[in-house]
Parts: sequence; structure tokens; C-alpha cells
Amino acid sequence: MGLATLGLAACTRVDGGEDEEGASTLERLREQGFVAIGLANEIPFGFVDESGEPAGQSPAVARAVFEELGVPEVQASPVNWDGLIPGLKSNRFDVIAAGMFITPERCEQVAFTEPTATSPEAFLVREGNPENIQHFTDFADNGDITVAVLNGSVEQTYAEHFGAQNIQLIDNQTAGYEMLESGRVDAVSMLSVSHEYLLKDRGGPFEVTEPFFPEIDGKEEKGWGGLCVRQQDSAMLEEMNRVIAEFKESGRLLELGEEWGFTEADLPDDTTTAELCEG
Repeated sequence: MGLATLGLAACTRVDGGEDEEGASTLERLREQGFVAIGLANEIPFGFVDESGEPAGQSPAVARAVFEELGVPEVQASPVNWDGLIPGLKSNRFDVIAAGMFITPERCEQVAFTEPTATSPEAFLVREGNPENIQHFTDFADNGDITVAVLNGSVEQTYAEHFGAQNIQLIDNQTAGYEMLESGRVDAVSMLSVSHEYLLKDRGGPFEVTEPFFPEIDGKEEKGWGGLCVRQQDSAMLEEMNRVIAEFKESGRLLELGEEWGFTEADLPDDTTTAELCEG
């Protein structure tokens, strides 16, 4: 999985927005020849592979978009999930490429592109699913079982909303897998495609539960992920959205995700980032 390469480019620091001469971020990236992306080592959304290169659906989209914009190289800064937005805002990297879901709370801090992919929720559980875990409500009904969720994730929000009694916050996907393996938790909550790809990669006596979209106040919570940039980088965001729209129209967006287990069902519909930011 290449997770031993955590910290690659971790000391890289970039300048956000416009510099003293008024040059845009995109102009600076073109001049330096690379874009620094932040990711959280979540397979298959965004991680560092065994050769130390950024991999996964979101970095693939970022690489292709910036190649179209005249920036030929992508460099990765792996951080814990809850460090992504702070890292972007503190100019540690220029783009978050981690499949981050677009939510009103996050829109107050960063600027998202239009959606690039979705995936339903699911749980990674022990083979045979001995606790019959299917939904977040199961952790509200049974105080003897524990669910692991990424700190700062939408899964944490769901678990808390549905009243889960025992929640274990984790920093990354690997930590959840290892806690399930050691019996410290009964399930790990992430997106279905993340579990499927990790299980394919690492194996183990586990299975993925039936995928679902949680329903809150009568509304299906179908989350959409996208790339995100600093709010002041509006000119670059506009160009990124232009390319993403072209990719969606041409079928390139599907091609970029297929290697990582994404299908046509995971492609964006007509939902816009503006709608998602409104909630």
C-alpha cells in the first residue's frame, strides 16, 4: 500500500492566492511545473503507492486536470484526514485530492470543484457479519459494539446523528483495518468502494456490508466528492471546473476512475457544488 511513505513532500510549503506581483496560483504552478496535492492515504480515493507516487481516483483526476492546464507533475503530501483542510489553508499544498465530500461546513472553509464521484456507505466487518451490522442505527441499538470512523469525516457525522454509543475515532484507513483485525472494533465505516478496494489489496477474514445511502429527515444523503482549493483561488477553480466538465462530457472522468473500482453509477449527476454547499 505504500503507507510507509507518509511524509513524502510533507515539508513542502506553497504560497496561496496571488503573490506580491499579482501572479495567480495557476500561473505559479505552471512556472514551477508541479502542483502539490494533499491526500489522506485512503484507498482508492487518494493514497501514496509503493513507488512513492500519488495514486487513486482523486489524484488521477487532479493529474489529468492539471496536465490540461499546463502543469505536468503532481507531488503528494499525505496527512491525516482531519489535517487536510488545515493543511490547505496554511499553504502546505495547493489542492486537496482525497475524494472529500462537499458539505456546507466544509464550504465555509474551502472551495470545491464540481463533483467528480460518489459512493454509498458500507461497513467493513468480520466474515459472516456476526453482529449483523447494516446501518449506523445498529450502534445506537447495541451499546456493546463499536464502530471506527475517520476523525472529521461524514461517517463521524452520521454515527453521531444516529446515536451510536461507541465510536472510535481514527486518523486513517489503515488504523481502522488494524483495529478490526485485532478485535478492538466491530466495524469500520467508510465508503463502499474504499472497503472493497482495501479488501482486494490486503485480504483478510472480512467482508463488506450491503451499500446504502443514509436517510436524514426524509432525505437521502448521497454525498459527492470533489477536488478543493483555497477560497481565494477562484480563477484556478474556474479553469479546473471547465476541464472537469469536458471530462464528464467526453467520458474521460469515467476512464480515470475505472482503474480504482469506480463505475458509471459513481459518476456525477446534475447535482451542483452550489446545491451541496447550501445543504
